Amino acid sequence: MSAAPGGASEEATRLDAAAGVLSAGGIVALPTEGVWGLSCDPASEAAVRRLLALKQRGVEKGLILVGHEPDCFAAQLGALEPAARADVLKSWPGPHTWLLPGAGAPGWIRGDSEWVAARVSEHPLLAGLCRRWGGALVSTSANLAGSAPAADAAAVRETFGDAVGCILDGALGGLGGPSAIRNAATGEWVRRP
Repeated sequence: MSAAPGGASEEATRLDAAAGVLSAGGIVALPTEGVWGLSCDPASEAAVRRLLALKQRGVEKGLILVGHEPDCFAAQLGALEPAARADVLKSWPGPHTWLLPGAGAPGWIRGDSEWVAARVSEHPLLAGLCRRWGGALVSTSANLAGSAPAADAAAVRETFGDAVGCILDGALGGLGGPSAIRNAATGEWVRRP
């Protein structure tokens, strides 16, 4: 299923279709702030393992979660010191991924880490899908492990074919690459901007 850009009601229809794919355990491809991404239901181990198999990537590295509001990560934010929590909240929404305490996040999301990577997106299509879904989604670059992320919907189709249940076509945000990643508790940069 491919969904091209359109008006407001068409946008709602596209988001409904994508949410239906997610509910069925499928994978959705869509643009993010900096790269094309793949999303699935983070609570479904089967969906996450399907996504990892599609990317040919192991579970040990962990995955980024993305939401439309900070409340998507209330448990993890609540485990931070107040000053660290304030730093995180100042940067959201935006292309800032933080490693947060992994409170409640399953191993298929955290990988070999005690942290969970999380971001509140400012990309209208990605944030809209999270809002329609009702919470956070997995967001990982649309590529095979070790390859460059897909540059557009056509590249997603070429790389993954029918294995992606829905492609939400749209424009990338202005970041020009993957989001920065920083440890919220220590301030250490994992991936610099």
